[in-house]
Amino acid sequence: MGPDRRKNIRNVLIIVALALAVWLLPGGNTGSNTIYNLLTVLLTAGLMFFAFRLYMEHRATIFGLEDRQRGILYGAVALAGFAIIATSKLWNEGGLGALLWFGMIALAGYGMYTVWRTYQEY
Repeated sequence: MGPDRRKNIRNVLIIVALALAVWLLPGGNTGSNTIYNLLTVLLTAGLMFFAFRLYMEHRATIFGLEDRQRGILYGAVALAGFAIIATSKLWNEGGLGALLWFGMIALAGYGMYTVWRTYQEY
C-alpha cells in the first residue's frame, strides 16, 4: 500500500463505519436518502452551470449558424435533456422504454453531429 498505509486503512474504516451506521441505526436510510438528494442537486447545479458557461463562451458561434442548424441543435439538446430526465421512468418500463431511451439519445447525438459536421464545412 505504500508509505500512506495507515491513512488508507483509516479511510477505509471510516467508510465501513458510515456504511454500518446507515445500515444499523434507526433513520439511517432517511439520512442517506437526504445526503443522496443533496449531492444530486449539487451535481445537477454544477452541470447546469457548466452548460451555461459553454453556451456563453460559444454564443457567437451558435448565433453564426443558420436558423435551421440552430433549431436542430436546440432540439437535439432538448431531446437529450428530456431523455436524461426520464431515464429512470423509461428504464423501469422494460424493453420498450429502454429502446425508446436509446432511440432518443441516438437521435439527439445524430442531430448534434450533423450540426457539427455542417459547421466544419464552412
